Order: sequence, then C-alpha cells, then structure tokens
Amino acid sequence: MSTLDLREWLETDGMGGFAMGTVSGVRTRRYHGLLIGALHPPDERVVLVSGIEAWIEVDGSSFALTSQRYGGDVLHPDGATRMERFELDPWPRWTCRVSPNVAVEEELFVVHGAEVTILSWKAPRGTLHVRPLLSVRELHGLQHENAAFRFDATGGTGTLSWRPYEAMPEIVASHDGAYTHDPLWFRNFQYDEERARGLDSLEDLASPGVLSWELEHGPATLLLAAGSGAWASVLGAESAASVAHRLRDLETKRRRAFATPLHRAADTYVVARGKGKSIIAGYPWFGDWGRDTFIAMRGLCLALGRLEEAREILVEWARSVSEGMVPNRLGDGSGSADYGSADASLWYVLAVFEYFRAAAKSVPPTTRKTLWRATRAILDGYARGTRYGIRLDTDGLLACGEPGVQLTWMDARVGDRVVTARVGKPVEIQALWLNALSCVIEAGGSEAAQRWEKTFERGVDSFRKRFWNKERNCLYDVIDVDHVTGTSDATLRPNQIFAAGGLPLTILDAGRARKVVDTAFAKLWTPMGPRTLAPGEPGYCAQYQGGVAERDSCYHQGTVWPWLAGPFIEAWLVARGRTKEAKAEARARFLVPLLANLNQAGLDHMTEIADAEPPYTSRGCPFQAWSLGEVIRLSLDVLVERQRAATIRETADVPGHQRHAHGRS
Repeated sequence: MSTLDLREWLETDGMGGFAMGTVSGVRTRRYHGLLIGALHPPDERVVLVSGIEAWIEVDGSSFALTSQRYGGDVLHPDGATRMERFELDPWPRWTCRVSPNVAVEEELFVVHGAEVTILSWKAPRGTLHVRPLLSVRELHGLQHENAAFRFDATGGTGTLSWRPYEAMPEIVASHDGAYTHDPLWFRNFQYDEERARGLDSLEDLASPGVLSWELEHGPATLLLAAGSGAWASVLGAESAASVAHRLRDLETKRRRAFATPLHRAADTYVVARGKGKSIIAGYPWFGDWGRDTFIAMRGLCLALGRLEEAREILVEWARSVSEGMVPNRLGDGSGSADYGSADASLWYVLAVFEYFRAAAKSVPPTTRKTLWRATRAILDGYARGTRYGIRLDTDGLLACGEPGVQLTWMDARVGDRVVTARVGKPVEIQALWLNALSCVIEAGGSEAAQRWEKTFERGVDSFRKRFWNKERNCLYDVIDVDHVTGTSDATLRPNQIFAAGGLPLTILDAGRARKVVDTAFAKLWTPMGPRTLAPGEPGYCAQYQGGVAERDSCYHQGTVWPWLAGPFIEAWLVARGRTKEAKAEARARFLVPLLANLNQAGLDHMTEIADAEPPYTSRGCPFQAWSLGEVIRLSLDVLVERQRAATIRETADVPGHQRHAHGRS
C-alpha cells in the first residue's frame, strides 16, 4: 500500500476487554492493543500487550512485517509497505508479500467469553520472529521506562508467563515455537491520534524476549491470555495449535450465526455485568453508560430480536435505582455510581415498555414485577423531586438542573464551565417524560391511569402552548430557563425532534410536527445526521478539533451526532404519514448516505460524531453503540414496509386537542 490505511478494526471479548488497531498495523492511539482486559468486567480495563514487532527470515534475507510510529514522525521498520491485502470477515486477516514467491498470512481474533487473543501466521517457508510489546497499565494511561518493570518469564515448554507488576494481571502466552529471553525497552512510540487530541502521545514499551517459528513445519500460533485463570479455562492439557484450532471453529460457528455484518457489529457492545448484561457506550474509551445503554438497546437488542439480552440489561440496571433514578454511569468497579442525568431514567422507562411490547407474553413474571417496580420508583421519584433539582412542576412538565451540573445528553464541560447547561425545562426531557407517562398509563391499567392521567394531560397541554416558537416555526430548546418562569431559549438545536418522532408518542399535532421537521432539515441535517447547533447561531463550531478544551467546547455546538439520525428520520416519516413512498424516499435520501459512512473510521461500525461542515469527517469515538443502534433500528424497524401494531399508546387524548396516531408501521 502506498499510504497507510488508518481505519480501525475491533475485536471484543463480551466482558469489556478488546483488541483494536489500524488496518496498516501502525498504532495511532494509546488504546490500540492486542490484549486489553477488564479487572472487574466490564470495568477497570487494562492494556497488557500493546503490539508486536514481527519479521521473517527467508531465502537469506530478513523482511519486516510490522511498522511502528516513533517520536519525530519516524515510521520504522517498513513492514506496512508490504501489506498486500486486508480482510475483516470473520476477523482481521492480513497478507504481506515479502518476495514474488512468499506471502505471509496473519490472522487475529478475540475469544468471546474469555480474555484471550489468538494470533497465527503461515507462509510456505521461512523463520518467523515475534517480539511482544508489553505496556501493562490502566486503559487511559501511558507507560514509561522504569526500574520496577520485571522482565522475568516463568513456565515451561510451550507456555510462558510474565508478571511485570504485582498489582497487574499475569500475561500468559502459549506458543508452538521457541522462546529466547532478551529483555529490551522500546522508547518513544508516538500515537498520532492522542497528539491530535492535545494529549500526551509518547510511550515506552517493554519486550521480554523473542518467539520464533519455522514456518515450513506449519502455521505459527500464539495465544495471549490476561491472567492464569483465563488461560486455564481454555488451555487445559492441549497444545497452542490444538487450542487455537478448537477456538477458531467455535468462533467461526458463533460469528456465522449473525445474519449480516451489522448484526455481528451489534454484538460487540453487549457485555457481561454482574449477574446480567449491559452495553458499552463506545470503544475504546467509554464504559457502560445509562443513557447510551437504553437508547442503543432499541437497535442493538430489540430490533434484532435479542430479547433475552434486553431483559438481562434492564434487570441488571434495575438494581441500581436510587431516589427514583438510574445512574448515568454505574461506576468503575469502586461502587461509586454517577446519577448526574435527567434523561437516563426516562430512557430506561421507555426501554422497559419497548421490551414489554417486543416480548409480549413471554416476559417472565418475576422480570415484569422487577421492571414495573423500577419504573414506578422512577416516576414517583421524579414527581416528588430528586437529585439536582429534578421535579414535577405544576404545569405537568419536569424542571431540572442546578448551577455547575449538566443533566441532559448535551453534557460537555470545560473546567468549571458547563458548555450547554440547559437548566430549566429542556424540550427533549419533556418529550421523554410525557412518553414515559403515556407508556405507564397504557400498560398499567386503571390504577396507573388514575395516578398519572391528569398529569399527562396537563403536561401535553402545557408543552403545546409553551414550547411553540411561531417566529421560527420550531420549538424552543429550553423554557423557564434557569428556573425563571416565562423565559425561553430559542437556540436552534435538534432536541426538539423528539416531540415530532423517534419516541412511541408524538407530542405535536401533525401541522407543527411537519414544520419542526422541515426547519430541522433545512438548518441542521447533514449526510451524517443532524448538527447539534444551526450555522449562524452564537458559538457554532464547524469542526471538532484541537485540544481537550477546544473539542469539549465544540462537542454540542454544531458537531454532528449520527445517533440523532434515528429520531430525525422517524419524525420525517411521521410528518409524511409513514407511507410506503415516504419510506422508500427516506431510505434513499437518508439511510443510504448513513450506511456509506460505516467504514469511514471504525470498520463495520458508526462513529460517535462528525464535523458539521463538508467533508463531515468522522471524529471522536470510532465505535459508538447508539450510532450503530439507530442505524440498525432504522434498517430493521422504522423503514421496513410492513404493518405493525402500535407500540404502547395509540393516541394522545387531550381535551380540546386533536387525537393523533403514533404507532409504528
């Protein structure tokens, strides 16, 4: 290849651990590595093996198979220039041409359910040499040369283990070659993506020795495991080649069960947590966040029919309800959950009822009881008032927010400055609140109706009267700003879309919903999804670049978020009656350009964000759960041409207002 292909691949173990890198093999992030495990799944992730140096001796010459980026923009050695082909299906595979008659084929996959990475190489002849490059540090850190690092290797023929730091897991390697102990420090690896983000970007890695294989005797196999427990669970008394062959067959069968690459990509985000499951918000740096989990599961689980996993996720998160709230983050294993979100709990309620609708009568009675208890606790907690000024107001709407906290999904801050505080009554919080009430009333029978019907009717009436901005043919982003009654924020943002579509209940009447959608399309829409702020508004950012402060200041000030394409496209359909013709047009106009961006950054995945102006470059996290989830939901649910029963509540029956259907077809 004449230029380096820096698109990224991802392999996950279903417990929070992963392997990740670029097509070229050149590591550009501190998060790129071959063995990354979670000490307390899916939390406390550690990078154990960052990479390898590999070369082959054949026909009297030596050829590098890998390349590294070093400080001063030095690329060495020249292995990346020998890459002839890369394939992703069913896992990453590379072919390097070292001579007209010799090509080296390498493959890598991570074992689902075990912290084990398997690498193998084959070629018709030659001696392969591989140096493991060890980092052994927490996920977000960097390692530098130090005297405390222990290079000692233990174990017998075919099995090695290293324990560089007592507080870190053991690294176990099984191989069918020869090992030569030769401790070395490799200094000043340069991570270009970290440098571009204004972060420390140089790291030193340690290599304890060299593994060697004679390839004419057969493929070379290297299995890397995080800790002896993970190793013992897969190795037993078998050789490395035998274990690799067995696990390759199992992984092949598991991956072939996924109907499409999108189905397989969805699986990478579902992870074990406690007795149940959760969803990683994004790789490589996010954990499992509440808001992201409940938005993403609509596509990653419900649209794909993965109902048992949806059940396990909802039950696991139900355990964390406190003062009527689910956390926005469950914590990092220390038990310190973060409840700083006004919308995560409401998204949870909607996810519960989407699951009830999808599973119908197959919901286990104990599960139904658990989820109903959590749902009631959330609504009651919001009604009486809970953390951060979240409370039901007399107009039937939710007030939320205090100085210095960010409670909505637009949650960026720079130091002590909250960039988009949105204190008061944010528009999407009201849409979520009214949808949550609607779901409970519809599914909860007379008792729920008696408890919540008047609040719901009052809230819908207040919303329609108070949020409409007739001057701009759209909705205010926040009313009662900073809890000052009668004030409003007319900043044009995409949050208003949730009142027109994307949720079970459309709050607006048909005429106003159409105007909201048309305004959003004219001012906010891009091929990657809606901008977070309209061009021309104060603070608008065209590009998401620079250091931490610069990027955080732009995070929701124009930067495009692909996950918002889901509610926008659904609102666009609602405004056009969800006709067959409208769905066909939406697929061509919106979905096809979105799908074209699947391979722009993370292969077979959707990126977290993109620049607000052409060429709409992908930015941020390259593998984002809710971005992919909404693409899947659009593909398999919203844009399908079939009739389907209403989700929860067929109409909003508010005295003096038009009844309007909101069920999906």
